[in-house]
Amino acid sequence: MTSAGEAPVRVGVFGLLGSGNLGNDGSLEAVLGYLRAEHPEAVVDALCGGPEVVAARYGIPATRLHWYRGEYRTASRAGAIAGKGLGKLVDAVRTATWVRRHDVVIVPGMGVLEATLPLRPWGFPYSLFLLCASGRLLRTRVALVGVGAAPIGNRPTRALVRWSARLAAYRSYRDTQSRDAMREMGVNTTRDEVYPDLAFALPTPEASAPPDGPPGQVCVGVMDFHGGNDDRARAEEIHRRYLEGTTRFVRALVEDGRPVRLLTGDACDAPVVAAILDAVDSPLVTAAEAASLADLMKETAAADTVVATRYHNLVCALKVGTPTLALSYAAKSDALMDRMGLGAYCHPAHEVDADRLLEQFRALEGRSAELRRTLAERNRVAARQFQEQFAELTAALFPTTDHARARAHARTRQETP
Repeated sequence: MTSAGEAPVRVGVFGLLGSGNLGNDGSLEAVLGYLRAEHPEAVVDALCGGPEVVAARYGIPATRLHWYRGEYRTASRAGAIAGKGLGKLVDAVRTATWVRRHDVVIVPGMGVLEATLPLRPWGFPYSLFLLCASGRLLRTRVALVGVGAAPIGNRPTRALVRWSARLAAYRSYRDTQSRDAMREMGVNTTRDEVYPDLAFALPTPEASAPPDGPPGQVCVGVMDFHGGNDDRARAEEIHRRYLEGTTRFVRALVEDGRPVRLLTGDACDAPVVAAILDAVDSPLVTAAEAASLADLMKETAAADTVVATRYHNLVCALKVGTPTLALSYAAKSDALMDRMGLGAYCHPAHEVDADRLLEQFRALEGRSAELRRTLAERNRVAARQFQEQFAELTAALFPTTDHARARAHARTRQETP
């Protein structure tokens, strides 16, 4: 706790938060839960993609990540191009100013060190580099907590990601592949640890008992999937094959009399849901309107089986102990499934084969009771690992040293009129 007269520790959280991605917001929620439980004296605010959502949902002050509001729209006109260019310069100053006000900045989870989905170097990689460089220059500890990483082919993106990781004061990863990827990019990972994805630290809804009657509902998590950063030339072909294969699979389930619940993990996935509903046109197919990972967990807990693409759809299903098959689009999905004991149940999202997928699905359901026991044990292990993660984070970011007190005192003097 903070002593009388001592300035409280100021903590910033940073990322594409409040922007419609439920996984990102779930990682934020996990970190806020940790801060409120272990460091209730901390003053917390955010620099993020959707400040209005973050402020309303989590009750913390929030600032927009980018000065230019059209940052993620394609710039084709001279005015838009100039606005984006100017925004990069303004953001350098805005980011440094924001960082300076904090003792600690946490980047909560997310795949911030990867480019498994289409990504431009001057987008989020540039923003993350500004954050980490500002932290190093201004002596504010920046922590990349439980983040994802992957090999990156694009040289500018790889350089920005590598330097961001090097400049951070603390790093932990959500799987060993992420740590290995950063080591291969030239980052010293000797002291970096691997822990489960932050979403596993969220409260788990009460699980329903496995059904004894006929097979019940299947949750199918879909995604607006167009391949990765290296697939831009054939993005539409990949999307068409993904949608056709997934639709055929849903239709086959309906023909077997199975109710299907469609799930998403990002606002951009809605057109995929609409396309499947239109193509299958059956009362057995419905769509969930999940607004958080807690909502997704409730949906997956009520299902017999889950088949999902988005990483955090998989996390939610595995956390509540529901047998799950991954439509895998990146190594992180395979790593997660392997960690939870379901490594045999992955299917490539790039080339969805509905017949093969149906075979894997039936094999998964045949081992349902056994796999539920496996998931229960793996989740107990994850809970123990999170105790270690948060204890390590406290030791790294909240040392009770004279230096920390001196920084807080100096900051108070600077901000006093």
